[in-house]
Amino acid sequence: MTDHSSGLALTISERDSELNDRLTEALIAFNSAATGAPDRGTFSIKVTDEAGELVGGLTARTWGGLCGIELLWVREDSRKDGWGSRILQAAEAEARRRGCDRLSTSTFTFQAPGFYQRHGFVETGRTPGVPGGHADVHLFKSLTDSPCLRES
Repeated sequence: MTDHSSGLALTISERDSELNDRLTEALIAFNSAATGAPDRGTFSIKVTDEAGELVGGLTARTWGGLCGIELLWVREDSRKDGWGSRILQAAEAEARRRGCDRLSTSTFTFQAPGFYQRHGFVETGRTPGVPGGHADVHLFKSLTDSPCLRES
């Protein structure tokens, strides 16, 4: 769609990595200026077997004392071996090391809300409309005993 009077064009396409990077850069600058919290970072945790195959892993971002767990996955044949818990505990330790005092994540109702709740996360909300009648469950965990961060 082109607005000939302004010379601007609106384009829809598959994911554009360059656009994604530019938007991320612009939003980081805006958010840092608005909050005074410029300390952004990312980290990952990976577990591999003897053959070098992926058993499980986690990716996360940190900003202003909050660690947001983006992805956590464990291979089906290793889910009963405690790897999810070990990966999550390693992420909590890394978050603390980076100065974070809170964690957040989301998971679909058919994935792992119970897993996170068993590890001290509390549900803070849900977004309905996931296919199959499911929802996206938003979860939070304080890494301190501070009353302002603890969920009631």
